[in-house]
Amino acid sequence: MRKHRYALGATFASLAIVLLAACQGNTGSSGSQSGGATSNLKIGLVTDVGTLDDHNFNQYSWEGAKAGAQAVGAAAPHSVVTTQSADYAKNINSFVSKNYNIIVTVGFALGSDTTKAAKANPNIKFIGVDQGICVDANGNPDSTFACKGDAATLLPNYQGLVFKEQQPGYLAGVVAASISKSGHIAAIGGTATVPAVPNYMIGYLNGAKSVKSDIKVELKYVSAAPDAKAFNDPAGGKAAADQLLSQNPDIDVLFQVAGKTGNGVLQSACDHNIHAIGVDVDQWVSTPDTKACTVVSAEKKLTKAVSDAIQRVNAKKDKGGTITLDITTDSVGLSPFHDSQSMITPDIQAKIDAAVKGLKDGSIKACVETPFGSCDNKNGQPPA
Repeated sequence: MRKHRYALGATFASLAIVLLAACQGNTGSSGSQSGGATSNLKIGLVTDVGTLDDHNFNQYSWEGAKAGAQAVGAAAPHSVVTTQSADYAKNINSFVSKNYNIIVTVGFALGSDTTKAAKANPNIKFIGVDQGICVDANGNPDSTFACKGDAATLLPNYQGLVFKEQQPGYLAGVVAASISKSGHIAAIGGTATVPAVPNYMIGYLNGAKSVKSDIKVELKYVSAAPDAKAFNDPAGGKAAADQLLSQNPDIDVLFQVAGKTGNGVLQSACDHNIHAIGVDVDQWVSTPDTKACTVVSAEKKLTKAVSDAIQRVNAKKDKGGTITLDITTDSVGLSPFHDSQSMITPDIQAKIDAAVKGLKDGSIKACVETPFGSCDNKNGQPPA
């Protein structure tokens, strides 16, 4: 039986946010940061499909661009909001044509177009968030994923920032299994075609089973493609979660891994009076409509990662290639528990602490990994 400990969350707001035109892009002041500019760097950011204020990946990467610009004394950055994936290259080129010095692109799906732009424009610095750089021997995007080229040498102007999502996912699974009363939990992801999503979810499954080997874990995906349905459809996310919960009424913990679509998943959890777990950022803070049922979030430190990358460029200490950020650098982890802290007993905290220690010293693996650091679905993992 579910414990009806939560009041219903407020009706999910902001479903009617007007998307910015693809090449409009002036969301920050074009003037200097407070205190006067001391750097001449012009910084632009291209979002993934969605909105700049998605309370998730786009927004916190944008906060990182602003923080980085302020840290180096550059003018406030500008942004281009992508409304469809076909516009990725056009949106990147809108900054190239204006001679921007640093172009930040947000999300795995922009990786190929960012790689092409970096090769064509060696004097521009590119920062790809959630982009492992895979190139052939000529520095072109490698659709076969053989990755024979040395990205650090061939594209020294391109920092690809990737995170070991399976690690915070694993910790979220430890929490979920520890607080579940029914022994049945779930995760809903945007799409399996973006590696970060199954990384989180497979880590979640493995973390849960490390606590209770017989726990039932449902893993569901909203879309077959990295589109607006996957990451920018709260109503669709809520509908998917409502359906899952109606089919499995004993599920009592639900993890969302679907960007803004996942905000609807959180709303469904609150409406069904069960526990929710957020993703990428601290959703107790970023999505207050659902904080009543959000126990914790599996976090990437997105703002810090982007800001640090900009500061490396300014200091001329940047190096090209894939840069892996993980729990050993405190770049991923769990958010604070906020109002749910009382649920975390000393025994549960000990399990979390042991998992963190094991992930840091390597004695625990969140999943079986491919040579590129993603979870390998072919080696004892559930299919994506």
